[in-house]
Amino acid sequence: MPSDSIAKTSGGYGGGDENGSLRNFKLNESTFLASLMPKKEIGADRFIEAHPQYDGRGTIIAIFDSGVDPAASGLQVTSDGKPKVLDVIDCTGSGDIDTSKVVKADANGFIQGASGVSLVVNSSWKNPSGEWHVGYKFLYELLTGTLISRLKRERRSGMRRNQEEIAKAVKHLDEFSQKHSNPEDADLKRVREDLQNRIDLLRKQADSYDDKGPIIDAVVWHDGEFWRAALDTQSLEDDSDCGKLANFVPLTNYRIERKYGVFSKLDACSFVLNVYSDGNILSIVTDSSPHGTHVAGIATAFHPKESLLNGVAPGAQLISCKIGDTRLGSMETGTGLTRALIAAVEHKCDLINMSYGEPTLLPDYGRFIDLVNEVVNKHRLIFVSSAGNSGPALSTVGAPGGTSSSIIGVGAYVSPAMAAGAHCVVEPPAEGLEYTWSSRGPTSDGDLGVSISAPGGAVAPVPTWTLQKRMLMNGTSMASPSACGGIALLISAMKAEGIPVSPYSVRKALENTSVPVGDSPADKLSTGQGLMQVDRAHEYIKQSRNIPCVCYEIKVNQSGKATPTSRGIYLRDASACKQPTEWTVQVQPKFHEGASKLEELVPFEECIELHSTEKTVVRAPEYLLLTNNGRSFNIVVDPTKLSDGLHYYEVYGVDCRAPWRGPIFRIPVTITKPMTVKNQPPVVSFSRMSFLPGHIERRYIEVPLGATWVEATMQTSGFDTTRRFFVDTVQICPLQRPLKWESVTMELAVAQFWSSGIGSHETTIVDFEIVFHGISINKEEIILDGSEAPVRIDAEALLSSEKLAPAANLNKIRVPYRPIDAKLSTLTESRDKLPSGRQTLALTLTYKFKLEDGAEVKPQVPLLNNRIYDTKFESQFYMISDTNKGEYNLQLYLRHDNVQYLEKMKQLVLFIERNLDDKEIIRLNFFSEPDGPVMGNGAFKSSVLVPGKKEAIYLGPPVKDKLPKNAPQGSMLLGAISYGKLSFAGQEGGKSPQKNPVSYQITYVVPPNKVDEDKGKSSSTSSKTVSERLEEEVRDAKMRVISSLKQDTDEERSEWKKLSASLKSEYPNYTPLLAKILEGLLSQSNVEDKIRHHEEVIDGANEVIDSIDKDEVAKFFSLKSDPEDEEAENMKKKMATTRDQLAEALYQKGLALMEIESLKGEKELKRKRPKILVRERRRGRLGAALKALNEMMQDNGDPPKKKLYELKLSLLDEIGWDHFTTYEKQWMLLRFPPSLPLF
Repeated sequence: MPSDSIAKTSGGYGGGDENGSLRNFKLNESTFLASLMPKKEIGADRFIEAHPQYDGRGTIIAIFDSGVDPAASGLQVTSDGKPKVLDVIDCTGSGDIDTSKVVKADANGFIQGASGVSLVVNSSWKNPSGEWHVGYKFLYELLTGTLISRLKRERRSGMRRNQEEIAKAVKHLDEFSQKHSNPEDADLKRVREDLQNRIDLLRKQADSYDDKGPIIDAVVWHDGEFWRAALDTQSLEDDSDCGKLANFVPLTNYRIERKYGVFSKLDACSFVLNVYSDGNILSIVTDSSPHGTHVAGIATAFHPKESLLNGVAPGAQLISCKIGDTRLGSMETGTGLTRALIAAVEHKCDLINMSYGEPTLLPDYGRFIDLVNEVVNKHRLIFVSSAGNSGPALSTVGAPGGTSSSIIGVGAYVSPAMAAGAHCVVEPPAEGLEYTWSSRGPTSDGDLGVSISAPGGAVAPVPTWTLQKRMLMNGTSMASPSACGGIALLISAMKAEGIPVSPYSVRKALENTSVPVGDSPADKLSTGQGLMQVDRAHEYIKQSRNIPCVCYEIKVNQSGKATPTSRGIYLRDASACKQPTEWTVQVQPKFHEGASKLEELVPFEECIELHSTEKTVVRAPEYLLLTNNGRSFNIVVDPTKLSDGLHYYEVYGVDCRAPWRGPIFRIPVTITKPMTVKNQPPVVSFSRMSFLPGHIERRYIEVPLGATWVEATMQTSGFDTTRRFFVDTVQICPLQRPLKWESVTMELAVAQFWSSGIGSHETTIVDFEIVFHGISINKEEIILDGSEAPVRIDAEALLSSEKLAPAANLNKIRVPYRPIDAKLSTLTESRDKLPSGRQTLALTLTYKFKLEDGAEVKPQVPLLNNRIYDTKFESQFYMISDTNKGEYNLQLYLRHDNVQYLEKMKQLVLFIERNLDDKEIIRLNFFSEPDGPVMGNGAFKSSVLVPGKKEAIYLGPPVKDKLPKNAPQGSMLLGAISYGKLSFAGQEGGKSPQKNPVSYQITYVVPPNKVDEDKGKSSSTSSKTVSERLEEEVRDAKMRVISSLKQDTDEERSEWKKLSASLKSEYPNYTPLLAKILEGLLSQSNVEDKIRHHEEVIDGANEVIDSIDKDEVAKFFSLKSDPEDEEAENMKKKMATTRDQLAEALYQKGLALMEIESLKGEKELKRKRPKILVRERRRGRLGAALKALNEMMQDNGDPPKKKLYELKLSLLDEIGWDHFTTYEKQWMLLRFPPSLPLF
């Protein structure tokens, strides 16, 4: 999603206090305007003042975002008059229209649009082939939620027309009533009824009005030179003469002519058209949020009349690569990311800015990261991205910006001028600082995470549909384009001065010339190397022009341990801080792909002097000779004498022959030495912590063994106005998402928001107390395997006495499905051919499932879900469509360029997960003994756990008859289990495990359905001959077969009936068989002749009833049986089953009789309704005709009938309700779409 909402090292460009001038400012009109688009903070204003021609000219930036509006203020031209926006691309496919349908115009120039309307093509349009590709799209599918809400408020023409028609209908009824106050004539009564029906219909229309948006018809054709497209937008306009297809000015792909359109004056939304796949796909490109335009404006906006509002690089050009999918609320997708990289290389961009990101389990890993590495290392693009907005705790940087080595991750800085001007605070801070929410490093594998910082807020351009020129946004999303614009200035200068552009040399210049923001370890991890300075970086680059363009890949391993390779050293836990450790560091020079082996690789040799920022803690060799094949060396880290808390050090290498270059590589060493909790019960207090705006207090605590949750209390004092605080706790456990991590260091970060309390000059005093609680168990994830056996759970309290009050429930059902179809296809080269030449393929898997009315489900693919950046698969997307009522198809769409990977996915298991209704939720019982679930005694409620003593409890399985009806064998019921509750929870606390402090997942595997007891089993079984027993087994096998047969189609039902008849003739009057046949009849669905079906149920029930000797059953249950007599007990079970079968048959017979009576009434009504409809229509009483039609269309479980809706359109057209007709036509396309939308 969008990322919005140091000890100084040696080297000639590493220090200075150029930032001092940022504190000494006076706000006036000029400084106020300048603060809205901050440039002074990074030296961009100084640089452009000294080099006016190096304002970004000659550079192209790819904006990977939610889309850029080419009509937005400041995004039309560059400072030297060139087009600002070179291309606008929807990489997600959210605006794609299927235009594969081809039609030809008739003699009058009419064509049939895909939505069903007749369209007139402009006779002046060149179309040598005479073929017109047609498609359609609902406008709201292209717009943001904010714009849709505005349009629904403003687009009330349909409702106005409806109110007008209601007024007319009421007037007509009043006029009729005045003429015929008490009509006795039957015809007059029908006329009055018709008038009343019209009013009722219109009022019902008003009550049920659901605006799905106007329909846009699209036409695509080839004019002999280019593919062109036109849109019919009449449904957007109140004036019927506006928006006609023939009046549309045809557009071709934006990159060819750089033209865009606006849907209507009402929406003011710009769009771009691109045609793909030989006219079979039309992409309508709109933005999915204002975010992308804002980002583009920060980087490149140019305002000829007000230069203070310019972006950082007003001379730069850009391409817009929309990666935020409108269908997903602007969430990025793998498809969008990959296509954006393809476009950036194709357009020969110099820079990529991506102000998007997500959390990740694996830093610097995944399919997208592999492609980024290729783009940076081979094609030499510089990739800049936001670090994330998940601060203030450490290790909160997100992917890809804060976790990927090839990407420059940018943190968000706010200066006093920005605070006073853009944020309008009462009194700005005395010094600039990092925003409180800006994500911090290091990454879980020790990399610094944040490379540099830049201003993280601006008042920048936004799309025209927002109805304003610009707005304030802040986030690392804004810091990234600020840095990107600054780098564009450098590239502009490098090109003009003939200096080769390399991501490696530019990054080194930025990092070694940034101004540190603060000098604490936390500041380094927050701001990276500091606030970037364009002018200093330019001087560094000029001096480095003859230095080989090399980056230095760092790989670190702990000596003597088989630990994963990392990019730095991160000692976070107490066990890592108790003794010195030795680490092997591999430094590998990395040239761009294509570098000459003889001229660049072989001659490369550097004499490196190694430095440690604190030799008493981190020791390293003094010198290193580095060649192309790399070199390793060892360093020793000794944290044993350090105080508790955060410490940051570096081992860095300096070129002995050019020490002015500063550090050419760094090995970050982060140590968070935790405090140990020694008191009992385990309580940690931090008293009298003092806070001013932006101040952060960090504490690192070794979580005591046995702790599973904490309760924290925060008290504040000493201030006047309201204060806003962030409280953040973080633990790191690579590759895992456990529920609790005992012994793993927990960071507590308490921060006063950077702008909270500004101007009051009152220090906030905070007292913070943490109490550790814990109930340790031997099983964190509970699996009930479907058997009757309970699960034993051993619980103990290691810290202090705790109340053991377990609670468990099952509140979800997850059903597995295999695909019924798998199709592999090659995608279009124009959008899906990778820069390497590899072609992307798509695998479409189709799943079929059924759902009950009103069910909300969540499809899940465990292999792929919840992973965007840290997965080797490129993309995943699914669509659900309904065929008949309750029947659904799900298409899962996967992409990759490796066909072998996709082949392995052809039988991919999909889960359909549904929350159980409140009445379906199963609450599980606990027992104090293993036989409790069977014996029904020994229920366990609660007890007090004393330290040092374990207690065993048993979790019983759910009662089988409580299982949801739609829980087939192999499905799973999911829920949660908890063992304790918060000390301050009320009496109701603890009953729902999901609401308790720590809950664990519980899974119940649904077992096979119970089989019928062997009706023939008794003590006399042994007296039967082998032949008799064999015959019974054959009979029972045939019964199992008939129970397992499907009856979804007419053919299957016919086959089932034949087999049933055969078995009844073979085993006449055998009650268990007849009961099974009745069950089969009751399970049939989608039966057309329902009356006949219920008659068959009655016949089946009668056969069961007639096969049972009712007197014998009654006599048996009037007598007592001996429970010690095994044969008597077996007979009792048999007679109980027979009794139940009799009761069920009588019950089903009664239900069927009632259903037949009801259906006969409905049938008679249905038989009459068409006659009534025809009669009323013929006599002009169209209100009565529509009422009869609506009654015929009432939802009775059958799929909607298209012919009835077409008849409704015809009646509405006759009655003259055009607005109603338009509305129903839109819904016709929703109910009966001609094809499924494209992925």
